[in-house]
Amino acid sequence: MKAFLLSLLLVPALVLAQAPVIEISGANFRPLPLASPAPAVQEGGDKKTAAAFDTAFTYDITASGIFQVLDRAGFTADAKEGMTAASINFSRWADVGAESLVKVSLAQDGGALRGELRLFNVATGHEDLKVARDAPANEPRQLAHALADALYRHFTREASPFLSRITYVRKAGANRDVLVADWDGMGAQALTKGGTHILPTLSPSGQVAYTSYRKNRPDIYVQTPGGEAKPVVTDGQMATGVAYSPDGKRIAYALAEGESAQIYVSAPDGSGAKAITDTPYGLNTSPTWSPDGKRIAFVSNRGGSPQVYVMGADGSGVKRLTFQGNYNQTPDWSPRGETAGSSCSARTATAARTCG
Repeated sequence: MKAFLLSLLLVPALVLAQAPVIEISGANFRPLPLASPAPAVQEGGDKKTAAAFDTAFTYDITASGIFQVLDRAGFTADAKEGMTAASINFSRWADVGAESLVKVSLAQDGGALRGELRLFNVATGHEDLKVARDAPANEPRQLAHALADALYRHFTREASPFLSRITYVRKAGANRDVLVADWDGMGAQALTKGGTHILPTLSPSGQVAYTSYRKNRPDIYVQTPGGEAKPVVTDGQMATGVAYSPDGKRIAYALAEGESAQIYVSAPDGSGAKAITDTPYGLNTSPTWSPDGKRIAFVSNRGGSPQVYVMGADGSGVKRLTFQGNYNQTPDWSPRGETAGSSCSARTATAARTCG
């Protein structure tokens, strides 16, 4: 955020005044009508590659929620229209209700695939954005995510989810396997095959930490796609709920011993572990880091029922956050860190409306 504010000071005021920004909040939010014709394929380009790119790119901009992606079936512009403002008949795009027009050109050179994206304001005919990105020729979806991210950043001034990855558990019979996939669920890779593996989380560098019963006890392991699993936490009776700090230099997890479970913080390899909670006979679980890495939200029953608390990353300044409901759990932070949320259950309808 500091870097962003500094960049604003360095950009001329006139440019900032003209730069369109979509505010994704408030009752008056309206998705921007956007026309996105199929990508133009340069000579020698592969149509299957272009189709894979188009599917991923269209999914990204549609799923973002900030655009009303117009149906191509209603387009009246010449399909062979060019990529420059001088070659575009903007009245044709205005006729179909487009306020912005995004055009993509794909070119393949050996093992590389290059995509060029141009964004136009339909009312003024002005080119608002021109970016180019490269990717391996066999990774058209990667290129699509990169260009969709550039478009999203242009309008929101924030990073999109398109370049991120997700990790999850897939149930197959008695097995629980950990998988990693693109943000849209495509390109899934299985990290484990057989056994019980749960509660995976991604590090900023792409490693996955999870709780595994491969030794017939719940320990924490770390693994990269295609790599071998390495034990990280094998102490105590049960190690669960690992979470990476935003910079990836620390992990937090819950370690159960005897009749209690405490939150620990350590290096990613498990070294230098230190308990940052100390509640005899109490259960402290589900740690999650704030975006600035200075605080940790967690669940504790120290007050009688599971509720959400927050504390400094060193365990100081513990504060209870939730008071309604009888079972609040799985806390998480908003990307900016100004709000937090959790899921909860309650005994009464009144409590259910206010819990969390």
